Formats: sequence, structure tokens, C-alpha cells
Amino acid sequence: MPFEWKGVFPAVITPWTQDDRLDIKMFDISLSAQIKAGIDGIIIGGSLGEASTLTIDEKKELVKFAVDKAAGKIPVILNIAEGSNRDAIEQAVLASKWGAEGLMLLPPMRYKADDQETVAYFKAVAASTDLPILLYNNPVDYKIEITPDMFEELSIHQNIQAVKESTRDVSNVTRMLNRFGDRFKILCGVDTIAMEELIMGAHGWIAGLVNAFPKETVAIYRLVKAGRLQEAAEIYRWFMPLLELDIHPKLAHYIKFASSLTGLGSENVRSPRLLLAGEERKRITKIVTDAIASRPVLPDYSNL
Repeated sequence: MPFEWKGVFPAVITPWTQDDRLDIKMFDISLSAQIKAGIDGIIIGGSLGEASTLTIDEKKELVKFAVDKAAGKIPVILNIAEGSNRDAIEQAVLASKWGAEGLMLLPPMRYKADDQETVAYFKAVAASTDLPILLYNNPVDYKIEITPDMFEELSIHQNIQAVKESTRDVSNVTRMLNRFGDRFKILCGVDTIAMEELIMGAHGWIAGLVNAFPKETVAIYRLVKAGRLQEAAEIYRWFMPLLELDIHPKLAHYIKFASSLTGLGSENVRSPRLLLAGEERKRITKIVTDAIASRPVLPDYSNL
């Protein structure tokens, strides 16, 4: 299905049962709540989705279920995080067969490729598929930055259409818009600077805490784009202690736990991750329960 890279795209969590199997019933609950809140697409198997622990069969099951659930209303995007061109191309081919409508593509994993190697990798995957591609630019966590010069080289591939902007430098939104105009859609990939980047012209938000608080996330996006900044800011200020869970190395643990407390997920993680315990569990519990207790009354954002 044709779609635009704009709006709120949750990086969805992968729910597990206690015996370490996909919890499709909980996945259904999570997707239903997010679709009802007004999200614009979903991304499966990202960092928050515990990508490195997913088998090919599990990715297939998640994508196929999500495609059926979305029923053509929103696009389903599969993340590709592989160590070789061959494996990334194979994933792109499978994603298309499973019904995914787009790809999120990370630089090569486990090896710190230089600029030339990274560009060649992206070009190889783009040439192997007709699916639209969003590049994930996250040098903080993955140690490879996709620079504007690299985007210039990649612009010959029309299916490379967007970037998940996770450099944590808000000014990169302006740099990209100044250089490329509307050629690449920009989606903020860091919850704690999402409103700032949306104000500066980002087209969308690839969100994490949306898994636990979907309505609040969509409300902020739509209010900002409608120019109702004060209303958006009030929700955003309430949200910030939660959004900071997205920038911790244990973001998957924290956001899954938050989702369990709002009834939209389970806290189960796949090893080597372990369930939260002790003082850490108490600290995250307090952040989430304090937020639930002071949850703002949202304006009617559905028709903005």
C-alpha cells in the first residue's frame, strides 16, 4: 500500500510468554490500543522489539499478524539489522513476501563499517527491493553516522525515502531540510526530543513510550502539527519522566514494564535480559505509577 512517512510510528515491543514464546494475544491487545489511538504505522523488530533475539520464523509471525490486524489501514514496517549485505538482502526479500509495506534499515551490525562501506551496504539493499526504506541514523548506539554527504550519494535510490533521526542533535533536522528539502522525510527517533524536532520540521515520530501511552503520544504529534503548541507542551512536560526511559540502555526492559502497568504489554524479556528487580524495579515503578496518577485530560485530537 502507498503511504507517507509522517505521523506516529511505534517501534513496537515484542511480547513474550513466561515460557519464552511469542505472546500473540498480548501483541493483539497492544496493536489494538495503538491503532485506536490513531497511530500512522508500526515498526516491528527494532531495538525496542529485541531485534537481535528474534528468529526469522518469529519475525514472519509478527509481520503477518500485524498486516492482518492493520487491514490496509496503516503500513507495517520491518526492521533489518544484519551483519552482511547478503543477510540484509535476504531479509528484505522475505519482508516483501510476508506482506510488509516498508523497511527500516540499520547500518551493518557488529562491524563498524566506514562511510564507503556503509553507503555500499545501503545501496545493495535498496537495489534488491521495491519496498520504501527508512534509514536508521543512530551513531550514539550503533557507532556509525549517516552524514549528509552519504545521504547525497544515496539519493539516487528513490526507495530510500526517510530517516529515523536519532543522532540526538536537534539541529540535524534543519541541516537535512536545508540541504535536501522534502527529498528525505525526517522522523524523530528519540522520545525526549520529539516535540522539539517536530516543531523544527520533522515529519514524524518513531516512538517508544507510545507502547504504554499511545493516546498521549499521538495527541502531542497532532497538536504540534496543528500549531497548538501550548497544549502539546503541557502534555509533553507531564510525559518527560517517562520519555527518559527511552534513552537508557535498558529501554526494552523499562518500556515493557511501563506497558505492563498500563495493561498494554507484559514485562517478560528474552534472555540475556532479565526482569527488573530490587531498587531498579521500585524506581521505574514509581516513575510510571506517578505518571498514571497524574495522567492529563487530553483535548479532542482525533480530527486534527
